[in-house]
Amino acid sequence: QVQLVESGGGLVQPGDSLRLSCAASVITSEHLAMGWFRQALGKEREAVSCMSVNNVTHYAESVEGRFSIARDAANNPMYLQMNNLKPEDPATYYCLVDRSFYRCSGYGRLGDIDSWGKGILVNVSS
Repeated sequence: QVQLVESGGGLVQPGDSLRLSCAASVITSEHLAMGWFRQALGKEREAVSCMSVNNVTHYAESVEGRFSIARDAANNPMYLQMNNLKPEDPATYYCLVDRSFYRCSGYGRLGDIDSWGKGILVNVSS
């Protein structure tokens, strides 16, 4: 199973930026999509952004225009650039890889996602 490690989280003020990184132990041809979910305290895990192997992207409406997903040429690591962070953005952010862009974008069962990172905390507070 793929090991995923997130980094780059922390505490920032509203309007600030953060860049999360996700390093994978291995990326194979089966991994058609990489992305990010988040889970705020007391809420369900929700899709944030996903990128397919042919660079198609998907963003949750709540982050569209503020967050940007990217990866290097070798597909590892993957990044989530978060700009203009808002008080509603604090959560634990999880990196994932999956065989399905549809599922990576939040339209399938979370339990079927191939691999998850352990998560990293992002907090936004003035």
